[in-house]
Amino acid sequence: METSGHMHIGEVAARTELSLRTIRHYDEVGLVRPSARSQGGFRLYTEADVARLMVIRRMKPLGFTLEEMGELLSITDRLDETTPTASQPTERQVLSPAERAHLAARLARFEGAARDRCAALRTQLARAEEFATDLAKRATQLAADPR
Repeated sequence: METSGHMHIGEVAARTELSLRTIRHYDEVGLVRPSARSQGGFRLYTEADVARLMVIRRMKPLGFTLEEMGELLSITDRLDETTPTASQPTERQVLSPAERAHLAARLARFEGAARDRCAALRTQLARAEEFATDLAKRATQLAADPR
């Protein structure tokens, strides 16, 4: 149910494939606060809130902590404050060269960590698939054994 550009938590949960409890938890720890509240006190979210939740959802399987998620979100928030958009083509704030370099380095560390964690997950998945294949072979052998 959309209310003047805002979505209720149920719609956000469906779109992000996160549970209501998880979304509420992210609010409680300060990662994604709802942009508004209804007159009845219900959480209301925007597309930007959904985008933040999607960042978190993508980080979670890679084992990033809530603190790391918050750090990355603060980096992207700062970059978004200074990046021109279609609706606001002129920069809202200017980053100093030092701050830009600092943010770029922090973002690069996250990118490297994500890449390393993806590689580790690929290795784990390959091992799991080998195991599943071995089990399938044993099951086929047992089914074919006439004893």
